[in-house]
Amino acid sequence: MLRAAGVGVGDEVIVPAFGNAEVAGAVSLAGALPMFADVDPVTYCLDPAAVEAAVTPRTAAVVVVHRFGRPADVPRLHLVGQRHGLLVLEQAESEAPYDEIARRRERAAYLDARLRGVRTPDGGDGHSYQQYVVRVPGNGRPDRDAFARALRGRGVDCRVPVKTPLHRLPEYRRCVSLPETELAADETLALPVDASLTKRDMQRIVAACNALGGLLQPAF
Repeated sequence: MLRAAGVGVGDEVIVPAFGNAEVAGAVSLAGALPMFADVDPVTYCLDPAAVEAAVTPRTAAVVVVHRFGRPADVPRLHLVGQRHGLLVLEQAESEAPYDEIARRRERAAYLDARLRGVRTPDGGDGHSYQQYVVRVPGNGRPDRDAFARALRGRGVDCRVPVKTPLHRLPEYRRCVSLPETELAADETLALPVDASLTKRDMQRIVAACNALGGLLQPAF
């Protein structure tokens, strides 16, 4: 799509650093330079204000990535594109059947109502919960990683959704300030919310998290 729009050598394309390298790699394959903007701390998608601040005379496009089942603020991002004459492309997540999404939402609501000691995701704007991503309070990555190890020791299959932001990888390293991206990479943890989980599975997840969550206090 970038090539078809004439984006190539000499152009810059704004993409999120919070995620996998697939989008940045596609920009590089088109001959353009991926540039990173910060994410919204609630949706984990590109923040329209951060995108606008990252626009330069060489910017040709923005690639919007929807994250964890929560859609980006596409209307505001398109307004940014219109103001600066930029192509705005979306990378949608794979869509699950409606009944599966409904079951995920039920399990997410169960966790929302019972989890203590972690910050649960905001379920607004049609969240389909491809992943149920919480924030672990404390001192960032060390506490989040310790929390994850303890959960796995209690039989909960959790994972860190983004281990290293792209602007910290050698092939995409940039001297750019992305505070929300950095914080999200240090604090986020994806808990199971699959449609196949039973009530007993959900109870085990809650019990394991709550047994640990009270031990972690926010850093001051």
